[in-house]
Amino acid sequence: MVPNTRTCWLDSEKPMQADIFVRRRNERLILFGAVAALTVGAIIITDYDVIAGFTSVSKAITWGASNFYPDARSMQDLPNVLDKLWETVLMAIAATTTASVMAVVLALLGSKTTRIHPLFTIPVRAFASFFRNFPLVGWAMVLMLAFSQSQLTGYLALVFGSVGYLTRAFMETIDEVGVSSIEGLQATGAGYFHIVFQAILPASLPLMISWLLFMIDTNIRDAILVGLLTGTGIGFLFDLYYKSFNFHAASVVTIVAALAVIVVEIASTSIRRVIL
Repeated sequence: MVPNTRTCWLDSEKPMQADIFVRRRNERLILFGAVAALTVGAIIITDYDVIAGFTSVSKAITWGASNFYPDARSMQDLPNVLDKLWETVLMAIAATTTASVMAVVLALLGSKTTRIHPLFTIPVRAFASFFRNFPLVGWAMVLMLAFSQSQLTGYLALVFGSVGYLTRAFMETIDEVGVSSIEGLQATGAGYFHIVFQAILPASLPLMISWLLFMIDTNIRDAILVGLLTGTGIGFLFDLYYKSFNFHAASVVTIVAALAVIVVEIASTSIRRVIL
């Protein structure tokens, strides 16, 4: 009797699949055990009271419901809150556009498609990696040593926090551009700048604008946090109200900021859908 080749092959595959399943299950168990051990160790080292932490949630909700809400008096501060919000939005947009111009130049130098010389690639990528991974709060704290608490400090912190991220995103966008149009222009004897402005940037522009809108959306959120440190914008206003125990006015700031972030995100998403 001739054995069924397909049946033998399936029978040999079953033990292999079982071994893979067991190995993946063991890896998940090891990962779960490591995370659990780290959590327990952190609780022991910090003397964190888990029961008190869970019970305090209900107390926090009760306190917020009884204190953290707008009242008639706090609504009188709404014009000032809106003015500071507009200041924060403008600072975020200005910082993002400045960083995007710097990022385009650096991306053209660092991209494998448009680099003038291979030696530019490593420094540009190292620059982008450093600025992208250095925390925004760190930039704000460092810059405050030179410029103290001012709008310039917040603006520069957002610029430095954005330029690394946009440089990396723009480089990847340029590298994804098809080489057919580039080779066609090179065959006609086109120069470097002609290729960049006639082929590379037009093909990359929609995705670059998408990254720019995403960064504006992100920087508006970050500008609120930076304002707490640099004494600017709506973040500073929240800090001022909160530290003076004017919780009703602080709640107005929080609600206005949250609504602004939602509106900007919806508008940014709608524009990205149109251009992509």
